[in-house]
Amino acid sequence: MRHQITVLERQLGRDRVWFAPSDRVFLAALLHRLPRGVLRRARLLVRPDTVLRCHRDLVSRRHAARSRPKRAGRPRTVCSIRVLVLRLARENPGWGYRRSHGELLVLGVQVAASTVWEILKEAGIDPVPERGSSTWTDFLRSQALLACDFFEAVTLSGARLYVFAVIGHAGWRIRVLGATAHPTASWVAQAARNLVMDLEDAGCRARFMIRDRDGKYPASRSSISACQVDT
Repeated sequence: MRHQITVLERQLGRDRVWFAPSDRVFLAALLHRLPRGVLRRARLLVRPDTVLRCHRDLVSRRHAARSRPKRAGRPRTVCSIRVLVLRLARENPGWGYRRSHGELLVLGVQVAASTVWEILKEAGIDPVPERGSSTWTDFLRSQALLACDFFEAVTLSGARLYVFAVIGHAGWRIRVLGATAHPTASWVAQAARNLVMDLEDAGCRARFMIRDRDGKYPASRSSISACQVDT
């Protein structure tokens, strides 16, 4: 073998022997385990450093092939998250992608705001819809407001009664809570409690009640705390 290599080198002269990639792989796999000193003493057509470099290239290519992802780019968002984002957009057309992203975080869904933007864009939904102007009527109806007051009524016998009435801004419905000749703070508080129970039975909810500074109303909110309505 050594004599054949010597004859080949003598015939080539100064020309170099070119190895195909398969030849380099074969030599690297065959000789990389030998110590560097043994490689230097062996009669080879290539230098020992070349054999070791070919082996390093072989290992790096193999590692790169195994580490290459099967699909290029970032993985797609989970289908359930996409469905939830589109549902929020359909049920709340005035929300932008920032508001939807905040609601998802409240629900415990960890997703980036840019992902919400992309989902809406792919579905043909504007991520930043224009906000329409709101009227005072719409604003008052959205706040679940109630307004209460007394008005006087005279019976056929000439007796004067004070009628306690409440109106809701959402539907402009008037509720008469009661009538008495001598309204007191305790009577008003009890009427307010009865109103709250009626609203709960009807599936309605009130957050605020507007009233004046009449002395008939309780002096402190603690006396009507059971009403769960801010006055």
